[in-house]
Amino acid sequence: MNSLLSKVTVSTIGLVSKTFLNIGYCSSVSVNGLDNLREALESDERNHGRGVVTISNHISTLDDPVVWGVLPARWYLSSRMTRWTLGASDIMFTNPLFSAFFRKGQVLETFRGNGVFQPAVDTAIQKLNDGAWIQLFGEGKVNQPPPVGPGAGAVHLPRFKWGVGRILMEAAQPPVIIPMWLTGFDRLMPEHRAAPAKFFPRAGVALSVTFGRPVDPRAVRDALAAVVRRGGLPQPPRGAHGGMAAPQRAGDEAASAQVAERAWLGGAASLGEGEGREAAVRTARVRSAVTALVQRHVEALGREVVARQRCS
Repeated sequence: MNSLLSKVTVSTIGLVSKTFLNIGYCSSVSVNGLDNLREALESDERNHGRGVVTISNHISTLDDPVVWGVLPARWYLSSRMTRWTLGASDIMFTNPLFSAFFRKGQVLETFRGNGVFQPAVDTAIQKLNDGAWIQLFGEGKVNQPPPVGPGAGAVHLPRFKWGVGRILMEAAQPPVIIPMWLTGFDRLMPEHRAAPAKFFPRAGVALSVTFGRPVDPRAVRDALAAVVRRGGLPQPPRGAHGGMAAPQRAGDEAASAQVAERAWLGGAASLGEGEGREAAVRTARVRSAVTALVQRHVEALGREVVARQRCS
């Protein structure tokens, strides 16, 4: 019954999103690189435990689910062809009705401020190791920066959350990592509007969804090994939950290091070095480095999209 309800929920929202994108409410909807996602989701490697991770910028409250209106409708009927994602408890799970809806919509309840060691992240790793598709918004919240000016052509996102690094590091096999870049959704649903306008999307906006080429896992391993060799690991996160202050943190990091050492990035990360708090700090620093490496791939795709849009 739960599986059926989930299929009904995902299919309904997918079809509503597809209808929204195709009725002419938006001036245009451009989709690029969908075959990159299609090939990953249809790969037989998923049956042997190789999951798929898409990582995107997050520019509006409508990014998910509206963006998935670009997918073939037949995908909505299969949980293998639709994403699992993490959603904030204080926004999506605020009452029993919303909680049931989002859980059936393949959203894992995440608690802001509780750090990388919480059940939603554990579940995402388990699903990834079962070959599932996990969608991550690396920034962890909506970020609507001012339009990129014509001078530098640079695209800089706020630091990605370290949970991204933990999910990737503890995957048993190298997941297929696909960067994504969205444009126009910030104009479709701008933040900081007064009610009632803030509840309604703007008409006539041009949207684009770009699925980048999969990140070469060897490139990630080599880049991480290079960072470790030159002593360039970032400093560990600070704070009650995200830092090393929590009493249980050393134990959590030790357990994470044991898993990651046996996983696809273990050899490059040299997680076996050090003991006690020193080892815990090193694991947190490696996680930060992995997160930063993936963020650079997402930003690089963003620069490609911005440059292409300027030339069109």
